[in-house]
Amino acid sequence: MKKLNDLPDDITETVSAALREDIGSGDLTAELIPADASSRAEVVCRQEAVLCGTAWFDEVFRQLDETVEVKWLVEDSGSINADQIVCQIQGPTRTLLSGERSALNFLQLLSGTATLTRGYVQQLGDSKTRLLDTRKTIPGLRTAQKYAVSCGGGKNHRIGLFDAILIKENHILAAGSIEKAVTQAKLSSTAVEVEVENIEELKQAISAGADSILLDNFNLDSMHKAVQLNNGRALLEVSGGVEIDKLKAIAESGVDYISVGALTKHVHAVDFSMRIL
Repeated sequence: MKKLNDLPDDITETVSAALREDIGSGDLTAELIPADASSRAEVVCRQEAVLCGTAWFDEVFRQLDETVEVKWLVEDSGSINADQIVCQIQGPTRTLLSGERSALNFLQLLSGTATLTRGYVQQLGDSKTRLLDTRKTIPGLRTAQKYAVSCGGGKNHRIGLFDAILIKENHILAAGSIEKAVTQAKLSSTAVEVEVENIEELKQAISAGADSILLDNFNLDSMHKAVQLNNGRALLEVSGGVEIDKLKAIAESGVDYISVGALTKHVHAVDFSMRIL
């Protein structure tokens, strides 16, 4: 499975796009403030959360004015309490006002993803089962959200279609069978995962030599049967309709991974505010 151990390399591009859509040709309201005015500000979190997105926040102000100084009091992956100050900022007042919304947008979204992920991971306890994300991300923010999942303690599945093979229902139909699809996929040096919808398809995927098998919408009884039948020959991943209160029972079936689209698909923004001092 992939993991964004380091910051994504598209932060500059992502932030630039955000500033274009928000500031455009200029901030008409900030221009009411004297050009030589300077201010200090602080960002406060209004709820318990896991912090994520500091690099995107910093990049917003770097692109607007490199003289802006940001001092972080908490690092990415760090737990924060309600009403806790997470960073202090100093620089031209116009710049602080113009960058406020874009910077906070990144912080609230990515902290929300990290916080939600942390909650799911905690439900797994010391189980060997690991939590995965999916490709169900906000367009243009995939690497950012997958980084946030890592900050929350989850693991990244494939980043995109280019770095892993996952044979799904339509691929199987187009190829003619699970065996034919896997045989063709095995010509590459990439690990092959197959999505199956029942025990019979599981048997076919095991027989074909799949490296990983995704159990799509299996109930608990079928998961236990799948683990027993598989007997360690392939990695098993559960996906589809996974809710947080079901995680412990799923993990107890003995599967290797649980993938949850809600981590990046359902946006639960964390409440941050920036105030000029």
